[in-house]
Amino acid sequence: MTKHRVLICDDEPHIGLALGMKFRKGGFEVQTARNGQEGWEAILKQPPDLLITDCSMPRMDGIELCRRIRRMPELEHLPIFMLTARGFELDPLMVRDELRIARVILKPFSPRELFQAAQETLGLVPQATAARLG
Repeated sequence: MTKHRVLICDDEPHIGLALGMKFRKGGFEVQTARNGQEGWEAILKQPPDLLITDCSMPRMDGIELCRRIRRMPELEHLPIFMLTARGFELDPLMVRDELRIARVILKPFSPRELFQAAQETLGLVPQATAARLG
């Protein structure tokens, strides 16, 4: 059985560490990037099964990273979780229609709940469990 790959793209080292530990413990292969440009380069080399990206980062923000991803037909179905401390500033139509973000996760967040949402999105938990997660 191959491991699912997750790319965590965030300029705050503690977020990358916390999520990286949670996903590794859960059996995932984890790659991290400190900004959108590093994330983009990692995706071009080997696309992950799930991208978790911060909205606000240096060199390339999460919005531009998502736009680049969605312009590539081979990446159009890549599930993306967007982390943000300013969710109210994100245009819901852009998030849903243009970028097709699977989940917007508001900071601060629970790594456990984010991990459960990732499992649900990737179809790794039975529907009954997923329904309880809300």
